[in-house]
Amino acid sequence: MSGVRREALVFDLDGTLIDSLPDIVGAFRDAFAANELPVPAEGEVAALIGAPLEEMAARFVADEARIAAVCDAYRRIYPTRFTRSTRPFPGVVEVLRTLRADGWRLAVATTKRTSMAVRLTDALDLSPLLDHVQGTDAGVPHKPAPDVLRLAAAAVGAEPRWMVGDTVTDLQAGRAAGLRTFAVTWGTHDVARLAGERPDVLAADLDGLPAAVGTPGGGKA
Repeated sequence: MSGVRREALVFDLDGTLIDSLPDIVGAFRDAFAANELPVPAEGEVAALIGAPLEEMAARFVADEARIAAVCDAYRRIYPTRFTRSTRPFPGVVEVLRTLRADGWRLAVATTKRTSMAVRLTDALDLSPLLDHVQGTDAGVPHKPAPDVLRLAAAAVGAEPRWMVGDTVTDLQAGRAAGLRTFAVTWGTHDVARLAGERPDVLAADLDGLPAAVGTPGGGKA
């Protein structure tokens, strides 16, 4: 494939490739219970998914020590239940296989820490379909900053072209990185909220992604 430009698609993980909401929300609420704090409602927690963990905790407790305690508890609890109900969304495996066959490099850029994100993609047998999984580790600004997207693309040695995500911060990060954006509505944010960010494509699922992005170099599949 000499002469073919190496180009990448960058994906969010939670709410985009995998349906992980119940396990994340459950672990977050358990972290409050473990610290004998009032437990937030499921809907309140779900609305915050995609934000940094510390910001999520700060919505419910103001004291910095309690925020830290909740985050520490979450990071202990989540690995004990992270595959209790989490699964790839329907059709994701097939879409990823198609995109790889079309010549795309596939990278993940997630708010999770890299180590936890890799454990998750390994457990769900997604890692063989991905070229790199990049988390938001210490010192890396969170989305909507584009840094984690650029790190993910650099790790696979390819020029990023599209950001695929389920939250407004995914879309904002994609635009900040100069990428086109594909928003999927089966994750955290609803149609109206995503439409307000004017993504290049807004879809209910990822089935149409290969046709939307075409092939590296600008061709259509």
